[in-house]
Amino acid sequence: MGNKIVRAGIWIVLSVVALGLGVAMAFEIRGALEREREFRAAPTCASVPVKASGCLWEQDFTVRKADLNRGRRNGGPEAELLLPTGKPWGVTFRDTDPVVSEMAPGEKVVGLIWHGRVIEVRDADGRRQQTSSGPVGWPEDRLGGALACISFGLIALAGSVWRFFARGNRRRAKAATVVRWHGVGIGAAAIVALWAQSANDWPMWAIPALWGPLALLLLACMVAFVIAALRGDLDDDAPSEPLVAQP
Repeated sequence: MGNKIVRAGIWIVLSVVALGLGVAMAFEIRGALEREREFRAAPTCASVPVKASGCLWEQDFTVRKADLNRGRRNGGPEAELLLPTGKPWGVTFRDTDPVVSEMAPGEKVVGLIWHGRVIEVRDADGRRQQTSSGPVGWPEDRLGGALACISFGLIALAGSVWRFFARGNRRRAKAATVVRWHGVGIGAAAIVALWAQSANDWPMWAIPALWGPLALLLLACMVAFVIAALRGDLDDDAPSEPLVAQP
């Protein structure tokens, strides 16, 4: 009994944390959209900006070193670039491809500077990669994360609380467990929708368009399984040994 209470408590905490993260991401979507629009509308700098500016400037760099951080728990890929003056400039990335994985010391790259930060790096072959400061794609990431965390948090929290107060009723406990795990599935569906949108470079509205039908299908399955659990259709009442007819 004690282990079940602990597990229920862990589920409730995870659900509340996910719900809080989802709400925070939802509030960030508008700001991320505005920042991306500002970047796309930014003009080219007429000359080298002497301070952080909203115009775009392409700066030549030489790669000093690149660290992919493979196998590390914290931190993403990073590189140290050198200005023509020899001054180092550190940048970080969200992933390794397509540019960082091919970086080598002494290689020439071009960095796109915006508001005093390198937001994109282009190599000699014309391949481009955003740094961690790049604004493109953040609205989609925030939307996908918000859908995943909020849907999981709400549904799993409802199932976890129900499971906690249904300890004496096996059928209700089973139904609550069904709700809880369907919350996991619906949250995962949002991640799948985000992955599909990003992989195919679809517009932002594709995320809810893909996630909506999947969520409705999983919700319908959840309702059906909950009804079956409450009716006792999921009870395992079969005897452990076959019955033998008495003569």
